Amino acid sequence: MSNPPKHTASDFHPEALRLFDQFVHGDIDRRTFISKAGRFAGAFTAVGLLETLTPKFAYAQRIAGNDGRIQAQYVEVESPKGYGKVRGYLVKPVNITGKLPAVLVIHENRGLNPHIEDIARRVALENFIAFAPDALTPLGGYPGDEDAARELFKKLDQPKTQEDFVAVFHWLAQLPESNGRVGAIGFCYGGSLSNLLATRLPTLAAAVPFYGSAPPLEAVPAIKSPLLIHFAEQDERVNASWPPYEQALKSAGKAYQAYQYAGTQHGFNNDTTPRYDEAAATLAWQRSIDFFNQHLRTSA
Repeated sequence: MSNPPKHTASDFHPEALRLFDQFVHGDIDRRTFISKAGRFAGAFTAVGLLETLTPKFAYAQRIAGNDGRIQAQYVEVESPKGYGKVRGYLVKPVNITGKLPAVLVIHENRGLNPHIEDIARRVALENFIAFAPDALTPLGGYPGDEDAARELFKKLDQPKTQEDFVAVFHWLAQLPESNGRVGAIGFCYGGSLSNLLATRLPTLAAAVPFYGSAPPLEAVPAIKSPLLIHFAEQDERVNASWPPYEQALKSAGKAYQAYQYAGTQHGFNNDTTPRYDEAAATLAWQRSIDFFNQHLRTSA
């Protein structure tokens, strides 16, 4: 069972959190964060503030990789239109009876880190096949360090990376244990990619983006899957894309549900950082599992 981070978002000046959000998304570098954050660090030094806000994966592991209720392994999936192959983390319940739906778990902008592996295990324990690809596969995979991973991520050719995830989707639908219905859940970068995949995959059965930016609005009419969209309240960058996205969804007659969680920060589901909000994350997770159960349990 995980332990919540010692600090919460309310312990930090809003400007410090805004600067951290800019840092983790590559808008400013480490030096700029430290030089600007000092005025808002409170009881912390600027360096201590950054360290405190950085993910602590020991907090995240709710389900161990060797938990007896699951079977987990790393596999490679061919991606001829992408980078050639993509490695990922495949997790299934141990006692599978009949065909199960599959969920594509899409990481943030740091690759397949221990937190996202734990998310995949949580999904599998809800009686789904879960697969979490690592977009950093062509660059050697997640390097074990968040700062290094963030820098590697900038080197990806995103059209190729997107093709890797398209290939994984089709592979999941064809697994022998799969009922052919595949959903996607993603966080931050993964949320944005979940939105994008909904425009590209007509057989995607459900998409659940957490605080992800909108896809190209001209592509919205191509969406076939129902959407369950989660937003933080304090997330200026992502939330700015929502009003035109929502209008495009309405104009095209698309099925969607959208929730904004009061008082939360971008990344509120990530229980390895102080931005985690337990109440909001618990509610959003249950809504997500209910949504997948509703849309994925019937055969394709």
